[in-house]
Amino acid sequence: MSLEIFLILFAVFILLGMSAFFSGSETALTAVSRARLHALEQEGNERARRVNTLLAEPERVIGTVLLGNNLVNILASALTTSLLIGLFGEVGVAYATIGMTVLVVIFSEVLPKTYAIAFPERIALAVAPVMQALIVVMRPAVYLIEMIVGAALKLTPTEKDDTANILAAHDEIRGTIELQTKEGAVARHDAHMLGGVLDLGDLTVEDIMIHRTKMDTVNVDDPPARIVQEVLKTQYTRIPLWRDEPENIIAVLHTKDLLAALGQAEWNVEKLDVMSFATKPWFVPEATSLKDQLNQFLKQKQQMALVVDEYGEVQGLITLEDILEEIVGQIADEHDVHETAIRPQADGTVNVDGSVPIRDLNRHMDWSCPDTEATTIAGLVIHEAQTIPEPGQAFVPRLPFRDLRKSRNKITALRVKPILLEEATGRSMGSVA
Repeated sequence: MSLEIFLILFAVFILLGMSAFFSGSETALTAVSRARLHALEQEGNERARRVNTLLAEPERVIGTVLLGNNLVNILASALTTSLLIGLFGEVGVAYATIGMTVLVVIFSEVLPKTYAIAFPERIALAVAPVMQALIVVMRPAVYLIEMIVGAALKLTPTEKDDTANILAAHDEIRGTIELQTKEGAVARHDAHMLGGVLDLGDLTVEDIMIHRTKMDTVNVDDPPARIVQEVLKTQYTRIPLWRDEPENIIAVLHTKDLLAALGQAEWNVEKLDVMSFATKPWFVPEATSLKDQLNQFLKQKQQMALVVDEYGEVQGLITLEDILEEIVGQIADEHDVHETAIRPQADGTVNVDGSVPIRDLNRHMDWSCPDTEATTIAGLVIHEAQTIPEPGQAFVPRLPFRDLRKSRNKITALRVKPILLEEATGRSMGSVA
């Protein structure tokens, strides 16, 4: 073998190695976890900082990788073709094409990319310094590529792109949570909490508020002794006060303020002037998102607000605890009345109170009942059936409920039989009992 042939083969070998470097770098920088790199950078990892700097300008990285990869592949192919033509004549073109295709696909594409997918963080941290240097060296050519690409992209973007990116990020997080839950890395309860945080922006206070029919309220015009008696009956520390009619909320009474006033009155109930220490009520629109309401609770340093509709009529109330329960699940203390609203039965069916929120049932049973048109299970049944079913009636073919009990026009309990729906979400739901 002459020295010239040896040098050409050596050069081809080096070029194939460079091609493998570019291919592996591209895959690693694409597949690496941005969250993990951010954590490493916070810990002071210099290479992680370099990788994050590269990923902040993806078009520059892509331009460098593609330019470098094409340059070395074309040069390696040209050298190999020239060598084989000199050795075998015109048929050397075919030999070079077949040989370089096999070498490039196996050693410069599949092998490095497979390794980069398996160890993206390790590869990304290793190639970051070299990639930064290559970007500087190839900057003029890459800048020209960026100008051409930028001019082409200006023909297509819309104002919806940023919103789409935000939604895509949320979907990616949800997908990651679901995947890790299926693989066992994230517990189902933890997945519900993470999903609850993401859902705060999609839900409104109307979706989780305590309806006005379930509010514990007190008539401010009642005798002080009667007011104290009513406050002692309730399990809550903040009680709305009304005058003339229950929907006319004029103040909020805190039990701590009531005790302080009683102490100052030497525990003489008749001396109490409730309105003197009651606080002004805080009204919020029913369309307020839970995310905004949570921020307002923290900003205002309050824990309860009254919910009003577009006409200013009180529809219910919402507390800081209600929003937190959307994230962590039911929060109970020693004063809460423990009622089991979702009751699994021995025959596999589940009895559910009609007032149970759909989201609570989905979370408790890991189902996917639709919650866009109604808040409670009873509301969902009435919406889908377009009627109020009679006790014992099976209804709504696509929903898994049978009416158990009704009070006037209110569905108070339903029975659900779990099955597996293949055509919907593939998750456990129910069938008519």
